[in-house]
Amino acid sequence: MNCTDHTKHLDRRSFLSNIATSAGGIALAQLLAREGLFAADEKPQPIRPNIDPGRPFGARKPHFPAKAEQVLIIFCAGAVSHLDTWDYKPELYKHHGKVPPNAPKVTFQGPIGNLAKPFWDFKPRGQSGKMISDLVPHLAELADDMCFIHSLTAKNSAHTQAENLLSTGFTFEGYPSLGAWTTYALGTLNENLPSFVAIADPRGRPQAGPNNWGSGFLPAAFQGTAFSADEPPQNLKTAMGVKESANKATVDLLAKLNGEHLEKHPGNTDLTARISSYELAGRMQSSIPGLMDIAGENVKTLEAYGATSSNVIKAEYARNCLLARRLLEQGVRVVQLFNGAYASGGKLNWDSHAEIVSSHGAHAEILDQPTAALLRDLKQRGQLDKTLVVWCTEFGRMPFMQANGTGRDHNIEGFTCWMMGAGVKPGISIGSTDELGWKAAEDVKTLYDFNATILHLLGLNHERLTHYFNGTERRLTDVHGHVIKDILA
Repeated sequence: MNCTDHTKHLDRRSFLSNIATSAGGIALAQLLAREGLFAADEKPQPIRPNIDPGRPFGARKPHFPAKAEQVLIIFCAGAVSHLDTWDYKPELYKHHGKVPPNAPKVTFQGPIGNLAKPFWDFKPRGQSGKMISDLVPHLAELADDMCFIHSLTAKNSAHTQAENLLSTGFTFEGYPSLGAWTTYALGTLNENLPSFVAIADPRGRPQAGPNNWGSGFLPAAFQGTAFSADEPPQNLKTAMGVKESANKATVDLLAKLNGEHLEKHPGNTDLTARISSYELAGRMQSSIPGLMDIAGENVKTLEAYGATSSNVIKAEYARNCLLARRLLEQGVRVVQLFNGAYASGGKLNWDSHAEIVSSHGAHAEILDQPTAALLRDLKQRGQLDKTLVVWCTEFGRMPFMQANGTGRDHNIEGFTCWMMGAGVKPGISIGSTDELGWKAAEDVKTLYDFNATILHLLGLNHERLTHYFNGTERRLTDVHGHVIKDILA
């Protein structure tokens, strides 16, 4: 080809013509990809849940046989120090007080101090001999039931963004939570109760608030319903002065009018979804009062959970744990139980940049006994045979102190979460951090892997559970994540 042939494509008309053709080709390729019409397309195709707009909460089959039917997420907001709870590092005792090697002078919240050994003693627990600290003695007794993942990593050191990533797979707002994805795919097991309940800590909501249980761009029906043992759903009681017969007549009339309206607007999915949500609220008027009657539990149970404790916050959290057990027993698909609220200098959650001994100690006193009692109760009642329990926190803490010498800074490069219950191998540990507990070193995992594994145990393919939004097939794990197969029973 001569020089003229090479340059004829560089004139303006040819350039614009080529751009137009290319844009059309890209658009065609996207359309073909969406419909799965590429002959050699090996990309996993989406599995859309078949949702009846009139019964959006109806139970649906998983993608493949599930190990777990329900999930309990215990979320400790504020970032629990893995080095003072689950991740035993003998080298920290040897190097206590020394300058950390190869450390930056400044971390997330300021200058660093020296290496610090754990502030609580570690002891071998159960038949597995797992080393767990005395900060959580009641939970430590359940070590043989737990599967620890010691090599998790996160992406953002700020609490709000880190909570978003853990709960939704993205650091930005506007994405569906794990609970919303789960109920979108599977519906519920009891249509008289919400399919997804978020139980806030007595001290307040977590840093990212409703993002943790939001539905994002999924239908609003799948967002979590937020209430707690001491703050039940509002507006469920019949107004004072209204007789039950009059209330029933009103409900019947509304059902008749809704039915007539639907006949005039067939196929209006937004309308049917709205009507179904109101109908659920009506059914909750009957189902919620008995569910919330925690005072009906026997005295031994209340004492075992710590619901009679003189520590008011602990007693309130214990009642939340009892509520969580009742919700699971009644077939609620996802229960998200929070321990810790928003950033407050470590006073209301686990964010211990200073005075870690007193702040972590206070939060552990609230967490430990009630949570352990809940897990024992679920196990004794056979609920763990079908329920996956997930304990999580948004990131960990540094092995060295901050310059104040009393607290640990944020650490996204290596931390611990654990699971137990349906589908999980008990009494094992996966991955590890380095000898100081600073960075994930062996079998490194991400929160995408963590969430992919939760969905897998619920019988869902994290790559194929998608929702087309804003020109893209969106999913909980974005374009990342692998199931952690070593923990699967």
